[in-house]
Amino acid sequence: MLPPFDPWLTSLVAADVAVASHAGAEALARRRARRLADLLRSAARGSALYRKLLAGRDPARVRLEELPIAHKTELMRQFDDWIADPALRLDALRRFASDRARIADPFLDRYVVWESSGSSGEPGVFVQDARAMAVYDALEFWRRPALRPLQRMMDPWAVGERVAFVGATCGHFASTVSIERLRRLNPALAARLHGISFLQPASGLVAELNALAPTVIATYPSVAVLLAEERLAGRLQTAPRELWTGGEDLSTATRDFLQQTLSCRVANSYGASEFLTLAAECRCGSLHLNCDWAILESVDEDGRLEPAGEAGATTLLTNLANHVQPLIRYDLGDRVTQRASACACGSHHPVIEVQGRNDDTLRLGRPGAQMVRILPLAVSTVLEDDAGLFDFQLEQQGPCDLLLRTGLHGTAADTSLRRARAALSAFLIQQGAAGVHIHCRSGETGRRGRSGKVQRVLAAQA
Repeated sequence: MLPPFDPWLTSLVAADVAVASHAGAEALARRRARRLADLLRSAARGSALYRKLLAGRDPARVRLEELPIAHKTELMRQFDDWIADPALRLDALRRFASDRARIADPFLDRYVVWESSGSSGEPGVFVQDARAMAVYDALEFWRRPALRPLQRMMDPWAVGERVAFVGATCGHFASTVSIERLRRLNPALAARLHGISFLQPASGLVAELNALAPTVIATYPSVAVLLAEERLAGRLQTAPRELWTGGEDLSTATRDFLQQTLSCRVANSYGASEFLTLAAECRCGSLHLNCDWAILESVDEDGRLEPAGEAGATTLLTNLANHVQPLIRYDLGDRVTQRASACACGSHHPVIEVQGRNDDTLRLGRPGAQMVRILPLAVSTVLEDDAGLFDFQLEQQGPCDLLLRTGLHGTAADTSLRRARAALSAFLIQQGAAGVHIHCRSGETGRRGRSGKVQRVLAAQA
């Protein structure tokens, strides 16, 4: 069975997104206000949680800042009251997401389901209907920058491209589900759209890319840096014409290194499991928020709004597209600053600067031996998927020494750490990093990085 897709609805949304891409500030504000009122009415009607919160209030008159901040842990705990379709139950969704053979299968014949990582200590399950997917599809199509404008004009559906997504392809993650969904919906694209796992050794990853010779690679900045280093070493013999990055911080220096080494243009984007395409770059290199479908609020530690130009302690998301699983003032955990000045490109969509995940690539190996690079997102995937450990920090303390700490306490912590050490050791051996000692500690909170989040993977200090 094909994943949820409504051609008529998708066409209508795509037309609106195309028009709104060039809309003025007032027109965008009207869209937001109308869609927020629609979301609140839908939430009050379908979600027991929001029915209680909004009881006796006119959704059209509710100010967003009057509503409480929502946290993933609390929402997942009361999932059955939160969700707006009573047919959706968390235990059934968890079972579905645990079956890797069902990636991109429709759930209950009408929903797309993916799960998030447990970077905040709690993995999430997110459900999208055809309406939400139509919005994500339209934003991806119309707002992604045209790095090769002539090629985009001649081939708008990318049928002449070979696209490789390099990431965690083994689970129901948003990117993996999205790639597989596109493959199923568009048979003409299926042969040109590939998922490549970053959990394999670098030699295997490079071999797959050399065989595929993709024109476009979509991945994370840390993975892109590894590929660029492989290119410099002469092992990666192919290079893309475009590189799409997201999911981690991308510094100016890293962007320059990637563009020079791989001889291609780089486009960065900002998204989340909770909203697939939050912001995309313009021709000036600025990230523009898709403010017609998403609202971001930068707040301080007490939940008070920060003015434009000021970075808060965290950022709240209101997803105006998803009425099935209302995300209203949802704590993303990222630090997002809205620029006070307008962008030279002329767009009225606000420019944002994001401080998100900023983990380190590990380099392991004994002195005199070849160092093995271990990607931080690969480490997180192994510890979450294979060991079920979500509250952790892995810190390198020497060439072959790692400290794995967790804030968990007691017997459960000891069991989780034993399982995590076994899974991580097996993974490191597979990567070619044998003889690494992993020390474990429970009841310790990890160090925080500049984004305000706990850095999950830290390399040894030089």
